[in-house]
Amino acid sequence: MTTYSPAEQPTDAAGVTGRLATWVAGLQHDDVPQPVRERARHLVLDGLICALVGARLPWSERAVDAVVALEGKGDVPVIGWGLTTSGPAACLLNGTFIQGFELDDYHVRAPLHSNSLVVPSALSTISALGRTVSGKETLTALIAGYEVGPRVGLALHGAEMLSRGWHSGAVFGTHASAATSARLRRLDPARIEDALGLAGTQSAGLMAAQYEAMSKRMHHGFSSRNGLYAAALAEAGYTGIKRVYEREYGGFLATFGEGHDPRADLIVDALGGEWALLDTGVKAYAAMAATHAPIDCALEARSRGVVGDDVESISVEVSHAAYHHGWWRPERPLETIGAQMNIGYAVCVALLDGQVLAEQFTHDRVGADDVWSLLDRVDVHHCPAFDGPEDRFRTRMVIALRSGESVEIEVAGPLGGPTRPLSNADVVAKARRLAASIDIVERWARIEDLVLGLDSLSDVSVLIAELTAPVPALPIAL
Repeated sequence: MTTYSPAEQPTDAAGVTGRLATWVAGLQHDDVPQPVRERARHLVLDGLICALVGARLPWSERAVDAVVALEGKGDVPVIGWGLTTSGPAACLLNGTFIQGFELDDYHVRAPLHSNSLVVPSALSTISALGRTVSGKETLTALIAGYEVGPRVGLALHGAEMLSRGWHSGAVFGTHASAATSARLRRLDPARIEDALGLAGTQSAGLMAAQYEAMSKRMHHGFSSRNGLYAAALAEAGYTGIKRVYEREYGGFLATFGEGHDPRADLIVDALGGEWALLDTGVKAYAAMAATHAPIDCALEARSRGVVGDDVESISVEVSHAAYHHGWWRPERPLETIGAQMNIGYAVCVALLDGQVLAEQFTHDRVGADDVWSLLDRVDVHHCPAFDGPEDRFRTRMVIALRSGESVEIEVAGPLGGPTRPLSNADVVAKARRLAASIDIVERWARIEDLVLGLDSLSDVSVLIAELTAPVPALPIAL
């Protein structure tokens, strides 16, 4: 165990913020069980393929044009572009790419998209360090972020943030990014306390961005950038809020958790013994996580022979968070982001097409008459019985057929979620399919070998170089 001088200690080593800061500072590669490290490597793999697929989408290209015009060229790689910009700008853009097409990871109990927070933070931090960074050190820092973000989210009761209109992952994502960057900077607990305090005061994200705003794609990128700033400022001696999780007036939990009884103890409960990253879901579909169980219901109905023309009506029952996050009566024209967020749209294309991937979100498919004809017959309802933490993704679908019969399907959660997780082999297969979709199969094979062998990689700059070269654009129109 590392011994710290009084100046290196947090203000209250026994408090929640102090305990978390001390744990991040002291975390070592060998402290993490091998199965946890293995899953973390596969999560990194999923995040990197999402970044490469998302790098050249139309809204990503607009983001690059605008951000690079503001920030200049810099020296930190922009994934999939063959160009560089400043560290904070690269953090913002790389996070935006990972979130770019709703294919990335999600935490099932404390909803956030960890890869879009911690991977960009790591890349930008490593580029600023001026020293060789090993794969072991990188993986350890990423695991710190994978743990801190969800734990802070759990203290806010996770999905309740969505119900209140906050983009939950953007709110507590700054803490994940700050933890990863701080660990790579080898900050002591006192400076990590400052970094967490600086991260907390930069947290934000409004969920109304989901309807039509490109900015929804950028929320986690903003948080990744803000966490990067937090750790860098703390390293420079710029102080942040002390005991940010315990403060009663203006503290992180007291303010964002006002009215729904946040629990600071959940941040450090079984810290280092139970691993929050193991509850990270890997998406099987290119849509918001709360649409996935309804998609599974629709695919099951399709497998039973139900087709769109047979349907009189479709009723979908979901939890409070899923209902508020994923249902509104859509109107034409519907933007791609709105389609990816909307339970009704996702259900329709699942039933009509048998898949919910990139092809279902082209301009032509989103505007197609067969989709809108079926969408007029879909309604979504809040089911209070599904509001518990274990049932937040549970979904029931009742399809009334024109024959007078009905089909009822209920799933406990989506493919890729906690009840039916994608195995590590499934994650590899998903990544390979996506790599083929943008014609980088040979390059991806090299990236895959480097990521899955991260523990033995002596210098991660080899991996970063593979991520930097340009990729082709997906044929998705604005």
